[in-house]
Amino acid sequence: MIQGSLPALVTPFANGQVDLDTLKKLVDWHIAQGSHGLVPVGTTGESPTLSHEEHDLVVATVVRQAAGRVPVVAGAGSNNTIETVRLVQAAKAAGADAALVVTPYYNKPTQRGLIAHFTAAADCGLPIIIYNIPGRSVVDMTPATMGELARLPMIVGVKDSTGDVARVSRQRITCGPDFIQMSGEDAQALGFHAMGGHGCISVTANVAPALCAAFQESMQAGDYATARGYQDRLMPLHEAIFMEPGVAGAKYGLSLLGMCRDEVRSPLTPLTDATRDAVRAAMVHAGLLT
Repeated sequence: MIQGSLPALVTPFANGQVDLDTLKKLVDWHIAQGSHGLVPVGTTGESPTLSHEEHDLVVATVVRQAAGRVPVVAGAGSNNTIETVRLVQAAKAAGADAALVVTPYYNKPTQRGLIAHFTAAADCGLPIIIYNIPGRSVVDMTPATMGELARLPMIVGVKDSTGDVARVSRQRITCGPDFIQMSGEDAQALGFHAMGGHGCISVTANVAPALCAAFQESMQAGDYATARGYQDRLMPLHEAIFMEPGVAGAKYGLSLLGMCRDEVRSPLTPLTDATRDAVRAAMVHAGLLT
């Protein structure tokens, strides 16, 4: 079962090119740090600025390097159903355990259109995690629609970035308690789990994988007092990373740990000095830097 802390992996660059050696190093580090799975080429992996060839290469590289040690949920979303099917098929061919498919952005399909889109993705034969993020896609999959899709054997869960933890209960009713519900909001992961969620696909876990894994494990054990302690350590980091786009914040944090460069692709830009200072201070607060 996909659960716990899954970093939404950054895609490292070196002089504008995908840095595969560093990507492999990150995979090994995350697994050694206790991450419960990996999610390459979601939006935190800068999928909007990767070519299709780069996208497929990153997924295949992560799958090979993980070598079955943890599940790999490959980003495979698009607002074009034909392109989504191609990405899911490529993820399946690479050996990914599941695909993360975002609700189509910009063209604002109806709920009927969402059902058609995700049914086509599920027909590829790879387990699908729905990515519901209305703040970016400008379309919101309702719990009723999700419940209808959950009847398909290959629609197995959701990454919920609605910011509404009550959705967990509503989706438990429409989709069933075994439907995998992963928070897409780091700062809300504690409440999300308490409502019945199973984990978090996390941006902060790029920088603090061991802390995020221990946080999730404490909640799985029902030890919410310990989980609140981890939340207190991590909350300033959640906030600092998202002062600017989370990709840039996560990469800067990783650069402070010597794990990768803070290079991002345009139209993203490196962090301002004020945000750098905030990320560094938050990492000190969390005990990641001295």
